[in-house]
Amino acid sequence: MNLHAVRAIYTYEMARTGRTLLQSIVSPVLSTSLYFVVFGGAIGTQMPQIHGVPYGAFVVPGLVMLLLLTESISNASFGIYFPKFVGTIYEVMSAPVSALEIVLGYVGAAATKSMILGVIALVTASLFVPLPVAHPLVMVLFLVLTSVTFSLFGFIIGIWATGFEKLMLVPTLIVMPLTFLGGSFYSIDVLPPFWRTVTQFNPVVYLVNGFRWSFFGIADAGIGVGLSLAMTFAFLAVCMAIVTWMFRTGYRLKA
Repeated sequence: MNLHAVRAIYTYEMARTGRTLLQSIVSPVLSTSLYFVVFGGAIGTQMPQIHGVPYGAFVVPGLVMLLLLTESISNASFGIYFPKFVGTIYEVMSAPVSALEIVLGYVGAAATKSMILGVIALVTASLFVPLPVAHPLVMVLFLVLTSVTFSLFGFIIGIWATGFEKLMLVPTLIVMPLTFLGGSFYSIDVLPPFWRTVTQFNPVVYLVNGFRWSFFGIADAGIGVGLSLAMTFAFLAVCMAIVTWMFRTGYRLKA
């Protein structure tokens, strides 16, 4: 493996974060902090506890997961789309660098940015509400898996997109609604039986539920942490298969 190539791509993408610090770090954390203020400080004090957990603390894993999903997709999709847009991707494709090394560089940088944002968001949330972590290793595992998986998903979107408007199409019309309907702000146990069954077809439910379990040791609708991990690994495998096919066929990568 050409580690020098991986490091070069990774370093370049991380340096872009430093050049756009306000947009890349400050803005997402500030937006998430406003959620903490509203749900934790304002609405949370008026809401009953959910499974014995104060509402302000209950929504924190969902908010962090929302941040991870949106930022992972955004960072990875823009990271690969911009070289396509300006034409520099052909230099990378013609260099003695394998598809695996290209993916490791771009996806690794996007996942790193998302994990940094997730950690900052968790530290920020702990300033507003008590935030115990019952299973720290599982929490870190979900943090890493979610960042890597949705960075791969964003990488796929970046290759598929033929314009800047398409970069926001999937996150805005599909990922964002699935996140809000995936139990980020409520327990799916409160839903009627029919809608509870329908909600379990939403893959984001398993991400939020597993991440929340790592904090409070509670699970919605009997969804165990093992099932949440299995669903996450399954989506990761699907994304890896799609990326492999894209590079093998040169889908929208080769002129």
